[in-house]
Amino acid sequence: MNNDDNNPIAATMPLSAQMRRGDLFTGKCPSREVLTHVTSRWGVLILVALLGGTYRFSDLRRKVNGVSERMLAQTLQWLEADGFVLRKSYPVVPPHVEYSLTPLGLEVGKKVEALADWIEESLPQIMEARRLGANT
Repeated sequence: MNNDDNNPIAATMPLSAQMRRGDLFTGKCPSREVLTHVTSRWGVLILVALLGGTYRFSDLRRKVNGVSERMLAQTLQWLEADGFVLRKSYPVVPPHVEYSLTPLGLEVGKKVEALADWIEESLPQIMEARRLGANT
């Protein structure tokens, strides 16, 4: 965020206008890693799936068809480290672990769900553009 107290123009701008996105374009910006976790194929699908509630690992793997056990575990670890997913382990045999969204995860989940919904709604136009592009 741009907190330049000496800039009278910035002081009158709404908070959203003061947001800086330029750092995202630098190679070492930590937001790039978070962006990768959230917008990866599995990140999007896991976040959207968890909007439906709490899931055990095996149930989540069935819900997110096609994800390998290793990729699901890795993506859940990334999303947990970023503060989006809550992992709750129960001390029973066999192990029982549940995953749900944190408040921050719910917020980002709704945003990627909106993107996924837009893609699904726009898919006929996208497929037509692909078809026309293949014919050129």
